[in-house]
Parts: sequence; structure tokens; C-alpha cells
Amino acid sequence: MGPAVGDAADLLRRARRVVVFTGAGMSAESGVPTFRDALTGLWRRFDAHALATPEAFDADPALVWGWYEWRRQLVRRAEPHPGHRAVATIEARVPTVLITQNVDDLHERAGSRAPLHLHGSLFAPRCSACDHPAPVPDGAPEPADGRRLPPPRCTRCAGAVRPGVVWFGEALPPDALAAAVDAASGCDVLLTVGTSGLVHPAAEIPLVAARLGGSVIQVNPDRTPLDAVAAVNLRPPAAEVLPALVAAAWGDAGRR
Repeated sequence: MGPAVGDAADLLRRARRVVVFTGAGMSAESGVPTFRDALTGLWRRFDAHALATPEAFDADPALVWGWYEWRRQLVRRAEPHPGHRAVATIEARVPTVLITQNVDDLHERAGSRAPLHLHGSLFAPRCSACDHPAPVPDGAPEPADGRRLPPPRCTRCAGAVRPGVVWFGEALPPDALAAAVDAASGCDVLLTVGTSGLVHPAAEIPLVAARLGGSVIQVNPDRTPLDAVAAVNLRPPAAEVLPALVAAAWGDAGRR
């Protein structure tokens, strides 16, 4: 794939502490829609950004819960791609902290042990009133076009259960954010994959690593604000370039 992969592999092979930081582009390669994609079915009349707010849930819980159940079904049908598995291989080769902005479970299904979910998870619902964790719904099939669906009630206080994601206007989980900043502050290499570098405060994570002497490797087919701080920019899709990067860094011993 060219000399850039070799340069990135040299950095990765020499690293003692690695951070992998993934965004929407990583999941999009598995078929998970991004917020920029057009909605279909019932949801075509709505702006995804308008559905992903506390105000939308307060105004119409069944509409918002139904949309998130529809999204969870899409994620359940998606499969991790070779890039997800390559990340798990990196974790097995060198001490690594995986930080993701994605709310799906594709990293976990690919073998990653404990990703930091900066934006929460579709698989961690909680009470909107008391924050008590709630069970993940049983996965009964949702209509292809989606539907309104009243949310379950909290087993502790009977409040409406909400999706366990960070909505627009909400702060990131402080423990996850602090752990992410700490990891970026002490890493030798930060590998950023499929993130636009525009969503703050998460976009600060690669900048922290660069400011404190870490080498940033960016995997993104598009130009982003991170181009300027990246030691290496890799433009092929993550599903192609991450396995090639692992193979270049560790040869056959790096293959899963």
C-alpha cells in the first residue's frame, strides 16, 4: 500500500503505549449509518440531530425510543470488518487503550476487551430519572420502516428508560473523558480512524497526544483538521489498511 504504511508500521512497532481512537467512519464500513446519511421509512420526516436530544425524548419518548430501537437493530445486523479485528490484534501486541466515539458494539464483537465509549452505547440503556441501568431489550425484530415504541419503565423508580448514548447538548461521561485524556497524554502513538476531527470535545484527544510528543497516525479517506498534526496520513479504507498495517508491523505473528 505504499511507503506511508511502512512508516506507520515502524511507529507502531516501536510504541510502548498506544491509543486507538475511532469514529463514525470505522462503523460506516460495516454498514452502520452515520448521522450524515439520509433517514428512511418513518424517520425520513425527521432530522437525526433533532431526534438525538433530551428535549426530543421529553416531548415524545415513544418516537425517540422507537428510533433508537431501529438503530440498535441495524447495529445487530452489522458485522465487524477486518479493521475492527486488526484493532483487537494491536491490543494483543502492545498495551493499548481503545477510545471510540461510536455507540455500537462492533469493537467488542471483534475481540476488543474494554473500549472507552465517549458517546455512550446503544447497549447500555438507563433510567432518564434516576440513571439506574436498565436491561437491553430482547432484540425482537423491528419493522423495516421503524415505529413509535413506548420506552420500558425503570425497575427502581418507574421512570422512562432512555438510550444510553450522549445526546446533543449533553456532557460526555466525565470518567470516560478523563481516562481518554490520560491515555492520550501518555501514549507513544495515537491511531485515529474514521473520525472527522470536528466533534468536540472528543476531537481534542488526538491533539493532546500530538502536543505531548505522541505520533499521530490518521486513517481517513478524506482530509480532516488532523492532517496537520498527523505524522502519517493513510487514505485507504480502514478495513483494508489496518490489517496491512498490522502485518507490516509484526508480520505473520501479528495476524489473527
